[in-house]
Amino acid sequence: MNHTKGGLVIFTANSHPSSRELGKRIAERLGVEIGKVQVYQEANRESRVQIQESVRGKDVFVIQTVSKDVNTTIMEMLITVYACRTSCARSITGVLPYFPYSKQCKMRKRGSIVTKLIASMMCKAGLTHLITMDLHQKEIQGFFNIPVDNLRASPFLLQYIQEEIPDYRNAVIVAKSPASAKRAQSFAERLRLGIAVIHGEAQDAESDMVDGRHSPPTVKTTGAIHPSMEMPLLIPKEKPPITVVGDVGGRIAIIVDDIIDNVDSFVAAAETLKERGAYKIFVMATHGILSSEAPRFIEESAIDEVVVTNTIPHELQKLQCPKIKTVDISMILAEAIRRIHNGESMSYLFRNIAVDD
Repeated sequence: MNHTKGGLVIFTANSHPSSRELGKRIAERLGVEIGKVQVYQEANRESRVQIQESVRGKDVFVIQTVSKDVNTTIMEMLITVYACRTSCARSITGVLPYFPYSKQCKMRKRGSIVTKLIASMMCKAGLTHLITMDLHQKEIQGFFNIPVDNLRASPFLLQYIQEEIPDYRNAVIVAKSPASAKRAQSFAERLRLGIAVIHGEAQDAESDMVDGRHSPPTVKTTGAIHPSMEMPLLIPKEKPPITVVGDVGGRIAIIVDDIIDNVDSFVAAAETLKERGAYKIFVMATHGILSSEAPRFIEESAIDEVVVTNTIPHELQKLQCPKIKTVDISMILAEAIRRIHNGESMSYLFRNIAVDD
């Protein structure tokens, strides 16, 4: 049954078959067919997009899930959006459940804020609205000069905990670092559970010595700076020994985060929790990138189960590691598309979501 007004077109802007699965699920929920578009790569690896139906005066929704080749994913999205723009679409909404390069949203030494660059490119291509989910930093929304709806996957993950973990009342929500404590607190308060925070785990090496900013002049010039004008140096950080703030002994530990990619920190956290007496360990995240050898490391670790949503296709990883489970979030994306197309309020999808969530 069609749940939308006329003039709606849904495209999947991805040349990889597994990445089109989410688009099919959304289209089925809306009761519409996937639009006719051909997305492929030339022999020289250039991306080519051909819109094969009229989009003049229509609301176009371009669904793009991130494949292994993230740069190709971005180019396919940009070309599809631009093709719709030049074909006189009334509006073009990008549906990117996982926003690529979202971890590069802060200035690092002599680097750049790549997320801002991607946002500018998408707006320039012709995007008029963006639907995404659990941005790595909520402030990324400010990089766009178009409306951005940052949906949440937590209701689906909370439902999984309540329905699939029989003795979840004996669980404790764990933040694997102080940076993810707010997310853990949000889960704990909604489930009426306790919280634990792991402090002192290995951080990303970002030594100032790497780019030469601590390099003193080779010859000290006397009289160049008056002694009273010398600036005090900031005391360098020293990583404390790993500690767990909170009781996990004899409990189920549920580690929550937004992204699980390189699993080293999760495996280390699971080992720490096991040493502190946790008898079962779950990892829950919105975006399961699971790069490289992640499935093998999970299979060999103390983690009992990894639960992620289908914002990113990971069927191959599930074949390699049966511990990986998937939660479908196509329902909320389909409802967001329906409401935007019909001009309805989006506030219903953000019920009970606080500023810090």
